[in-house]
Amino acid sequence: MNKKGLFDGWKWGKVSDIIDFNPKYTIKKGVKVKYIEMAAVPEHSREIEYFQSREFKSGSKFKNGETLFSRITPCLQNGKTSKVSKLKENEIANGSTEFIVLSPKDKRDEDFIYYLSLDNSFRKYAEKRMIGSTGRQRVSWQSLSEYKLLIPPLKNRIKIAEILSSLDDKIELNNQMNKNLENMAQTIFKHWFVDFEFPDENGKPYASNGGKFVKSEMGLIPEGWRVGRINDVAEVIGGGTPSRKVDEYFTEKGIPWITPKDLSSYNKKFIERGSQDISSLGLKKSSAKLMPKDTVLFSSRAPIGYIVISKNEVSTNQGFKSLIPKNGFGVEYIYYLIKYIRPLIENRASGSTFKEISGGEMKKISVIIPNEKILKKFESILNSSSSQMLSNEEEVENLIQIRDSLLPKLMSGEIRVGDMEK
Repeated sequence: MNKKGLFDGWKWGKVSDIIDFNPKYTIKKGVKVKYIEMAAVPEHSREIEYFQSREFKSGSKFKNGETLFSRITPCLQNGKTSKVSKLKENEIANGSTEFIVLSPKDKRDEDFIYYLSLDNSFRKYAEKRMIGSTGRQRVSWQSLSEYKLLIPPLKNRIKIAEILSSLDDKIELNNQMNKNLENMAQTIFKHWFVDFEFPDENGKPYASNGGKFVKSEMGLIPEGWRVGRINDVAEVIGGGTPSRKVDEYFTEKGIPWITPKDLSSYNKKFIERGSQDISSLGLKKSSAKLMPKDTVLFSSRAPIGYIVISKNEVSTNQGFKSLIPKNGFGVEYIYYLIKYIRPLIENRASGSTFKEISGGEMKKISVIIPNEKILKKFESILNSSSSQMLSNEEEVENLIQIRDSLLPKLMSGEIRVGDMEK
């Protein structure tokens, strides 16, 4: 530190000293370009999930290396901020008008600026300067540009970004591995239980190698299989909400209690708990039920179709029809079965205000039930990849905690880059 209490080379300045806000790029109206909508920006994740292609009319414009910062409630508070990285060189893309584009004055700062935009101090500053009607508040880029901070020398900024990027690289690697494993599992399910190409006694695809079929109400099915109902393969359980008027029904660390809102931006296969727990008394005084580990949670309204597997005992609100596998049926089979027939379940839903699938209707849905041997073989194959997915998810959670604890300390100088290297 020098006499002014600053680290060597660090200086007070405005964020506009290193960032250009909403750079002026030109796109002709009517030209088709890559477009990023708000829904494509994940919460608390660096990578944008997908692009669309549409004719340019208006909105934000950006290139690779620039950060998209959501300026509107609740996207800002929920952490919708990502770095653009998958465009072609010098390609200009278009996005929502609700993005503020953060462009580095020095290209070497692009990662540092992304992590600066995640810093809690910067985000709280932005939130305090939001204006507008409740629920539609926004922060302006002009307000953001006035943010004051201690700016490290460029070499420190580069090193800080490298440290944090290495953690995000591992997070993205794990997430990609899980996407691949999930795609593989869904492919196996369809191959075996829809196309009927499960391995026969000689290890060859059943349908393609003369497998015998019999007639059923759902068409031809393999000999030895049968048609049943969801209620034959799993117990369908509803949920409930304790009275909000009784504080003792809710607690910070109690019985995990999950709502559809907890899954609105959740991209994992397994879940431990939601944003709020209920107490034992809350469970007793409501229609919520305690369900075992390896229960398949399926949101039955607002919206229909979120699917996860419980890592431990959980309860849910009334927005779920959860499925506890019955004897002879594994959680992997139930999970991928429900994922596959999700459109059918949605079509069976009813309601005027919002559609919902009732427990009674869910139980009655027809399904093709394989023989026990094939079910066991499928579960055995999927157990290994599922365990790997769970391990990857838990490692990602740990890496996120490390990254989020390091980020403000590196940005403020509380932890020095030199100390991290040592």
